[in-house]
Amino acid sequence: MGAFDPQGLDDVIHGKLRLAVMSYLSAVEDASFTELRERTAASDGNLSVQLRKLEEAGYVDQDKQFVDRRPHTRVRMTDAGRRAWIAYLDALRAMIEAG
Repeated sequence: MGAFDPQGLDDVIHGKLRLAVMSYLSAVEDASFTELRERTAASDGNLSVQLRKLEEAGYVDQDKQFVDRRPHTRVRMTDAGRRAWIAYLDALRAMIEAG
């Protein structure tokens, strides 16, 4: 049995909404902003802030375009984001096994 170490959890991912976004994006190729908002029950403003944090960490890319004069944002997990997600899950598993 290993040592219980919560310090191994990535603080960028560990926030509740960011965790939900990363979890959802890990299962799909990409998602629209609207889809993420609906799946996470987040407000537009809160989701925007949390996506920006994930983007600044290099975990997601946002493609912003206008479709029929309306903003349309698609979000996808980057390769670095996928590696961070797997590392996060591994750290969580290790904590559970150590507990």
